Amino acid sequence: MRRRTGLAIAGVAALAWGEWLNWRWSQVLVGDSGGASEAVVVLGYRNPQATANLINRWRVRAGIRSCTDGPHETRVIFSGGATGSGAAEAKLMADYAKSVLEFDGTVLLDDQSATTWENITNVIPLLEDVGRIKIASQPAHALKARAYLRRQRPDLAERLVRADDYRPGEWMVVKPLLALYGLWTLRGLKADERKVKPYGCRALEVEHTP
Repeated sequence: MRRRTGLAIAGVAALAWGEWLNWRWSQVLVGDSGGASEAVVVLGYRNPQATANLINRWRVRAGIRSCTDGPHETRVIFSGGATGSGAAEAKLMADYAKSVLEFDGTVLLDDQSATTWENITNVIPLLEDVGRIKIASQPAHALKARAYLRRQRPDLAERLVRADDYRPGEWMVVKPLLALYGLWTLRGLKADERKVKPYGCRALEVEHTP
């Protein structure tokens, strides 16, 4: 009985930790920039199949729900190159958005990027004239991309605002694994890239392991 109780407590603690850490990542390097136009950048995940896989389908949904209702002019940018000889991640995501989700808004593609750094490099020309920038992916991956935008174009990074890619309870069972992977993938971030201080928000440092 004690063993089962201990395992149950450990399981709940792991779920709560994963939920909390993913929430914190979603708050970092974002501000409250205004503007009449916005861009939602949806980052692709390797996809050798002929149609968008589970992760890319979720990222597309997160990107589309990140679009602001109202008079804002919004463009959705799908970013990701091909895996092997298959179609580019960007095209697969765009096809899913249009054919399955019936998204009829403005869609732009970056179908050349093979890394997160390249994702940011290649979408920068598509961000120059927008007032608000959102990056949609799993929270740790999106934070990494925001940090890369800050390194490449700090002026554009000042326009970063939150995407709707974190929701309490979503992916809850796997969030502890996402948190562990996130700690690993974010290990190269600098201290000032783990805080919300530059863009009108209070400082908030994220857990980090060397």
